[in-house]
Amino acid sequence: MVEILSLRKAKSVATHYDEGLVIGSDTIVVCDDEILGKPADEKDAARMLSTIQGRSHFVYTGVAIVDAATGESQVAHSKTEVFVKPLDADTIRRYIQTGEPRDKAGSYAIQGLGATLVERINGDYFTVVGLPVGLLAEMLGRFGVRIL
Repeated sequence: MVEILSLRKAKSVATHYDEGLVIGSDTIVVCDDEILGKPADEKDAARMLSTIQGRSHFVYTGVAIVDAATGESQVAHSKTEVFVKPLDADTIRRYIQTGEPRDKAGSYAIQGLGATLVERINGDYFTVVGLPVGLLAEMLGRFGVRIL
């Protein structure tokens, strides 16, 4: 799913250009085979945070690169396991009041205050942030772009 969505995003932007590489990405959180997207409202955010608290879940981020001149594309994804600390209802409520969960898959941002909710991760931090830079660098290399 994240590969399909990231490719759609990149292709949509690439149609507006005659040349250059366009990068698209998309992130989802999965817990017990349920996709936890962006919360619809505060109640939904509380439900998601209650679901992932005290246990692990997986974050998938897809990356797509489209060459606007040729239409050539590359698509891949990265997966990271995130372990969330046990959270009481008051902590969840206070975190939601910060506004940070509003537009985040799974209702948290590991790069913000949500970092305080995370116990540990098994995998790539940047996958959880929403752009796995190591994977992106490898993919860019296939287009002749060398990061290092």
